[in-house]
Amino acid sequence: QVQLVESGGGLVQAGGSLRLSCAASGRTFSSAAMAWFRQAPGKEREFVAGISWSGGNTYYTDSVKGRFTISRDKSKNTMYLEMNSLKPEDTAVYYCAARYSASVYSTPSGYPYWGQGTQVTVSS
Repeated sequence: QVQLVESGGGLVQAGGSLRLSCAASGRTFSSAAMAWFRQAPGKEREFVAGISWSGGNTYYTDSVKGRFTISRDKSKNTMYLEMNSLKPEDTAVYYCAARYSASVYSTPSGYPYWGQGTQVTVSS
C-alpha cells in the first residue's frame, strides 16, 4: 500500500512563491510516475505537472509553464512542486498522485494513489 502526504500549502500574495512537498511511504517510490493535480471549488480536478519514474521527463499544463517546477528526490521518497509568480487563479487544493508505470498520465483516472491534498490560496 502506498501512502502520499502533501505539505507546504498556505496563503500567499499574488506574485509570491510556495513549495509543495509530497512524501511517499509504504512501497518503493523509485519506479512510480508522479504528478500534481489541483481542484478549485466547483471545478474538475486538473493536471498541473508530472514527472517520470526516472525524473528525466517532466510535463506541465500550459498555464503553469515557466512558473512551476516539478522535481523528485528518490533518496527522500519525496516529490516537490516549486511554484513562483503565483496568481489568484492558482488557488486550489493541490494533490499529489502516483502510478507504478514509466509514463505520466494527465488524467486523474490514471492514478490509483492519492494524497489528502493541501490548500493553496493566492490573494490579489
